[in-house]
Formats: sequence, C-alpha cells, structure tokens
Amino acid sequence: MALLSPVLRKECHQTCQRLKPNVSYDQLKQILASKSSVVIDVREPWELREYGHMPGSINVPLGQVCVALQLDPEEFRERFGGDMPQQTDHIIFSCLAGIRSMKALHTAVSLGYTDVRHYPGGWQEWAELERLN
Repeated sequence: MALLSPVLRKECHQTCQRLKPNVSYDQLKQILASKSSVVIDVREPWELREYGHMPGSINVPLGQVCVALQLDPEEFRERFGGDMPQQTDHIIFSCLAGIRSMKALHTAVSLGYTDVRHYPGGWQEWAELERLN
C-alpha cells in the first residue's frame, strides 16, 4: 500500500469496506468444494512446503501479487500453476493469519479487480479446524 497515492489508498479502503471482504472458514470450505472462486495463498513457497496448503489454492507470494495480476494469462499459468483470475472473477486471498491477505486484497482492488475477499483466519485457523496440526 505504500506505493499508492493517498487518494487511491482512500478509494481502495472505501471499496474494501463496501465489499465486506471477510470470508469465514465454513464459507471457504463451500467455495473450495464448488470451485466457484480463485483462492490465492499469498504466503511464501517455503511456508506451504513446511506447513501445508489449502486444496485448490494457487500460491502467489504477496511480493508478486501486483505483477502477477497484470501478467499475460499464459505467463501467469506457467509461473503459478493455475488460471489467472479475470478482473470480474471472485477471488479470495489467504495467508497465515489474515494480514498479508488483506494487503493482497487492497492491491487487487487498486488494479481494478471488483470481487475480492480474504480469509482472515488464514492457514492458522484452517489447519486447526481441519485438524492438520
């Protein structure tokens, strides 16, 4: 967010407030089962290797989200192993505990993505509720 002008930052914040961006564990379970959204995990690759990941999610580390969401779809697929979301697709960001996923959400909104949410419980809650610890 530091790269955004104060005006754009305010617009992103207002947009995010209107979106009601939080997704619960139960909602995310339904979304993953129905494959109705793109779920992007913004943790670092080593975190996924060491702790695990949500089935069906795509790993795009937070530091690469801005560039990734502006790539050619074929290049996105080659680099991240999944279909690139369109600006109108339903996207859910996840991380370890909800901080990085909210930053990714703000980045996506600043790039014109209109249906973005995040899972504030992150991997910590997911692993606990899935009994993966």
